Amino acid sequence: MSVDIDTVKRVARLARIAVDEEDASRMTGELNAILGFVEQLNEVDVTGVEPMTSVIPTTMKMRTDEVTDGSKAEDIVANAPQTEERFFLVPKVVE
Repeated sequence: MSVDIDTVKRVARLARIAVDEEDASRMTGELNAILGFVEQLNEVDVTGVEPMTSVIPTTMKMRTDEVTDGSKAEDIVANAPQTEERFFLVPKVVE
């Protein structure tokens, strides 16, 4: 795949980036170099290689899933204009 100057200008316009002629011609070469590298990656044989998210094996740290109120209900509603039994009171908006 090859990128021309019109494509660079179109992408810049879609990204809301101001690009003049000189920058557009420079970016054309840079984008073509990037796409050339990506095309090289398509030639690599990855059969038998499992997808990974990290270069070293990791496991997620888990915590127990306990339902709590956080013991901060009073602090949370402290600045509310109206409260009742640690809940916010809001005006009725639908009749």
